[in-house]
Amino acid sequence: MVVLTIRNAHKRKYALICLCIAGFIVYRYFGMPAGERRMSRKMGLNANSSQFTLEGQPFRVLGGSVHYFRVPRAYWRDRLMKMKACGINTLTTYVPWSLHQPETAVFSFQSQLDLVAYINLAAELGLWVILRPGPYISSELDLGGLPSWLLRDGSMRLRTTHPGFTQAVNTFFDKLIPKVVPLQFKKGGPIIAVQVENEYGSFAKDESYMLFVKEALQSKGISELLLTSDYHNTLKSGGVDGAIRSVKLQKLNQRDIQDLNAIQPNGPTMVMDYWTGWYDVWGDLHHVLPPEDMVSTVREILRRGMSVNLYMFHGGSSFGFMSGARADPSYKALVPSYDYDAPLSEAGEYTPKYHLLRDLLSRYNREGSFPDMPTLHYRESYEPAIMYQHLSLWDALSFTEGPFKSPKPISMENLPVNNGNGQSYGYTLYEATITSGGLLKSGDNVRDRALVFVDRSFIGLFKRRSLELAVPDGKERRTLSLLVENCGRVHQGRDLDKQRKGLVGDILLNNTPLRDFTIYSLDMKPSFIDSLYQAPWKSLPDTPNFPGFFMGRLFAYGYPSDTFVKLLGWEKGVVFINGLNLGRYWSIGPQQALYLPGPFLNSGINQVIVFEEQEGDYKVHFEDTPDLGMAADIQ
Repeated sequence: MVVLTIRNAHKRKYALICLCIAGFIVYRYFGMPAGERRMSRKMGLNANSSQFTLEGQPFRVLGGSVHYFRVPRAYWRDRLMKMKACGINTLTTYVPWSLHQPETAVFSFQSQLDLVAYINLAAELGLWVILRPGPYISSELDLGGLPSWLLRDGSMRLRTTHPGFTQAVNTFFDKLIPKVVPLQFKKGGPIIAVQVENEYGSFAKDESYMLFVKEALQSKGISELLLTSDYHNTLKSGGVDGAIRSVKLQKLNQRDIQDLNAIQPNGPTMVMDYWTGWYDVWGDLHHVLPPEDMVSTVREILRRGMSVNLYMFHGGSSFGFMSGARADPSYKALVPSYDYDAPLSEAGEYTPKYHLLRDLLSRYNREGSFPDMPTLHYRESYEPAIMYQHLSLWDALSFTEGPFKSPKPISMENLPVNNGNGQSYGYTLYEATITSGGLLKSGDNVRDRALVFVDRSFIGLFKRRSLELAVPDGKERRTLSLLVENCGRVHQGRDLDKQRKGLVGDILLNNTPLRDFTIYSLDMKPSFIDSLYQAPWKSLPDTPNFPGFFMGRLFAYGYPSDTFVKLLGWEKGVVFINGLNLGRYWSIGPQQALYLPGPFLNSGINQVIVFEEQEGDYKVHFEDTPDLGMAADIQ
């Protein structure tokens, strides 16, 4: 009887184990997208016919761009679930070299920059991935996502086979590519394709360069389908053998598709970037694309059997100083918002574009109904933060790295800071002694904008096309100071090599070059902002000195909600919340409020620091609605 009882116990134990294994298999099977359950993972995405196939089955890429570096990590899942619920089957994302390798010996793939976690999240949600690792990505980032320390090489030729550039690319790829190799389709991951560089046809300075990038990717383990992406008139010069070509556009012209089909007659047609809106620059209007225009173009793309990626599906925010600038027709820096008038707004709100797109894509859905649309996050108006303390710029200089002495001006990239990597972003203060007044000439050597002071009294402004300034007379020795701001390096065009910032040449006083500079690096990094808590802050005076730092507090009770920072009565500067650089503000607009995600706030007291250049209201408002400025339709 005892033996029988033991045997029955063993049978029940084994049955339970078998049941658990069977349950796990069923869970894994039905937890995958229907298409993925049938796949043996041997062939991957194929472009050998007029239509893509994935593991031998017809496949249409319905892509959406969402950049992990522009979305708070706490909101990654929310944004991707909203995209999945719209009918998108593929996530596309760039990889910003400048953020992942801020110094030659420093690599960052954690927290907000944890690319592996982001790709795994996409897989968990049933999304395929097209990875766009550059090295150049454009993406309206400072220097197109290239690290500024590359410009310390005076002979540097970016996006070519210049040895200094190729060596740096290989060093970066040696760190990046092994992280994503296991995430490729044939290895069980979600990455079905990888883009080689970006829109090289409009640059095309080196015929060997694209082959170098392609071989660098493949030699380090990339084995999925490769593609390139260009404007219709630069498709030929931007391609490389062994990678399919795709096109970028906003309006679907027959010529665009003809140009692609002429070069690639037997391959699938892919619009790698269909621009759902556009970016904004300071001093202009907020660009919008009417929802009906967007959905009609996407409808026509789908009707023709083409694949498409929506750039952007959700734009997010270019927090801090990561925004780039445009060069043509004139230099203009980008605003921090990367809302892009996309189907999902900067704060993750559904827009009319989203609903029209979801309705359209539901007609092309072969796998049953879409997931439910996730609920929206609550947004809140908080009580204004009253600035109660003030710190003059001049009193903050002792907390900078330096100062540095130099006979001649030095660009910020060539300053001996950040472990020999130079200064990437922010402001640089140049001071020299003068013994007379007269005419000060910048010679167009100010990049990009400079407040000018004599003995710390403001006398005028240098900016592009503003090349002369009168210095008041005075016989004694005085200090001339130029606070120079890098407003953003150009993110595309043929002048990437010329994007050094600060003073890039001589400043003349009465036609004599200024000499013997004292230079302070004000890159406004978190470590600098944190150090300011030890600075000699003073109670806010009736007439505070500018430029200066202003401190206040935001109180958020309970679980903090999203809000928008509005600086009525302030002129131009930067906002820091709990030490985090939220971005620039500027009264000229269009953007009038900065998006502040709830995850950036603490429950209770939050420190608000504003660096203001010229004029302040001493009160910071927090509203529950965005304000991207007066809108104008994209022409």
